[in-house]
Amino acid sequence: MSDFNDWMRTVQAQVETALAAELPAAGHLPARLHDAMRYAVLDGGKRVRPLLAFAAGELTGAAPERLALAGVALELIHAYSLVHDDMPAMDNDVLRRGKPTVHVQYDEATALLAGDALQTAAFEVLSRHVLADDPRTQLRMIQQLAQAAGSRGMCGGQGVDLYSVGHQLNLPALEMMHILKTGALIRASVALGALCGTPLGADDAARLDHFAKCMGLAFQVVDDILDEEADTATLGKTAGKDAANNKPTYVALLGLKGARDKAAELQAEAHAALAPLGARARRLAELADYIVARRH
Repeated sequence: MSDFNDWMRTVQAQVETALAAELPAAGHLPARLHDAMRYAVLDGGKRVRPLLAFAAGELTGAAPERLALAGVALELIHAYSLVHDDMPAMDNDVLRRGKPTVHVQYDEATALLAGDALQTAAFEVLSRHVLADDPRTQLRMIQQLAQAAGSRGMCGGQGVDLYSVGHQLNLPALEMMHILKTGALIRASVALGALCGTPLGADDAARLDHFAKCMGLAFQVVDDILDEEADTATLGKTAGKDAANNKPTYVALLGLKGARDKAAELQAEAHAALAPLGARARRLAELADYIVARRH
């Protein structure tokens, strides 16, 4: 088996190729909108959600071609959320992945439309290609991604985040916000990857979902730490925005040491959930370590 970095680069390249193929061609009418969509998605990002899908797919023997398409759908949803989150009505940010945000590079109306189109493109990908042997499983994949992206998932969490500016939430409330805002799409990533292959038994599926829940929270804890510690050049986005905007964060609630301890606790819990799955979960375990140790 290849080492983790080689595996990660291989998956990222597969997903990048699939994204370029599934997005509307550059210059195709309406050219400005399609160019903005490609600008928002291609040549940037860690592709953590597709990586999680591929790693989960190793548990179920899923075909790489199916996993790449699932990764495309996940990344399109993620990219749409970033385009909209960066807009003046939300976080009002001017830098993303080391380049101007979409509304800065183009304009606000184009950014709004690009986000809308990326969201719908995700479901076109999931419905147009065969990703599972049983059509009912594929319908379940579509439903899970829709729920993860909607008011009971990412949009709901973003709403809580916006309404909580200036208020420090307690730990259960902060965790619930991020179970929705960040965690829902990460849990969907793991679920979709596994569903591309042979179905898991109930116990293993529950272990996998608990792993994903832990990693969704850990991802956000690390984001909060990096927003406090890292610089803008390293992050590829404006550092210190959360503190400047008086947002509720793990660092504000727990302090830097407490936030680091929380990330380590979630990492250990994620590894414990994977332990009964054995060697098949190697890539998921490596991703857990990567997510917690990352510097951007």
